[in-house]
Amino acid sequence: MELFGLASAAAAGAARLAAEGDPLFQVNLFQVIIAAANFVVFLVLMWTFAFKPVAKMLNDRRSRIEQGLRDAEQARADRESAEQERLAALTEARREANDILARAQKVAQETRDADIAATKAELERMRVRASDEIAAEKGRALAELRSEVADLALQAAGRVVGETMSDQRQRRLVEEFLADPAGSAKQ
Repeated sequence: MELFGLASAAAAGAARLAAEGDPLFQVNLFQVIIAAANFVVFLVLMWTFAFKPVAKMLNDRRSRIEQGLRDAEQARADRESAEQERLAALTEARREANDILARAQKVAQETRDADIAATKAELERMRVRASDEIAAEKGRALAELRSEVADLALQAAGRVVGETMSDQRQRRLVEEFLADPAGSAKQ
């Protein structure tokens, strides 16, 4: 209730002042101009000392953020290109490894083929040498056999004839026998 009483007292005081005849609200043009000038000076001072540094700081911060975003984008692009370069290098390394492996296999095959050819040539040379040795041994064995047959034939002829044969006569008969063994066998 006191509040209601206080409001009614204020209303009564306002009514009394209005009744006295002095206007309650009066505009003084000089004070309005001074207040406006004060406000303009205040705005200039605020602009100079507060808004300009704050605006500069905000612009600097904006430019740093934009630069950071550009740097981040550049780093992302660099990372992607580095990844692509890594994949390209890896692909190139794999291709080179496959090339090296193919060349090594080719060299190994060529070496194997050369070894096989050399082995075949050596075997053929050994076969030819063995054939020659067999032929020589066969010829030596035949000569030895003919010599024995000739000795046996001379001994048999000496018994049949009943005389001892001289060395010259033996040589001549042996040479004739060895020269034509087929003819001697027919007689």
